[in-house]
Amino acid sequence: MTISIRVGKKSDAETAIAVLRQSITQLCSADHQDDDAEIARWLSNKTAASWAAWINREDATVLVAELEGNIVGVGMADARGEILLNYAHPDTRFRGISTAILLALEAEVRARGMEMCVVESTRIAKNFYETRGYQAAAGDSLSLSKRL
Repeated sequence: MTISIRVGKKSDAETAIAVLRQSITQLCSADHQDDDAEIARWLSNKTAASWAAWINREDATVLVAELEGNIVGVGMADARGEILLNYAHPDTRFRGISTAILLALEAEVRARGMEMCVVESTRIAKNFYETRGYQAAAGDSLSLSKRL
């Protein structure tokens, strides 16, 4: 199993958005409590139009993870070092997809001259980030940061 990471492109929109939407609906129950209105809020910007805007941002990098030629993960970080997205398809959970994306995003952040990454984690992903060196900010257990 070789995971490849590359920059997202326009033609990835449909598949990448599907990965995001499936990951959110199936894996983030601890955060949205399976509440239809809350899920709809989370999914409201997971659209082809949003994808086009994201990949055209000069201040951010959008990455996709591929496994056997299929998009199985999506990540995005901005020039300030904020991890904005890191989602894996539910069928590939615990196969290193999110870790590969995170490492690539951290490398992008370092390449932009930043020395720290920050993330507003979901409850489900908090342990993931902590085991990779991220620490909670004082007073907010889901705001995490890591010195690169």
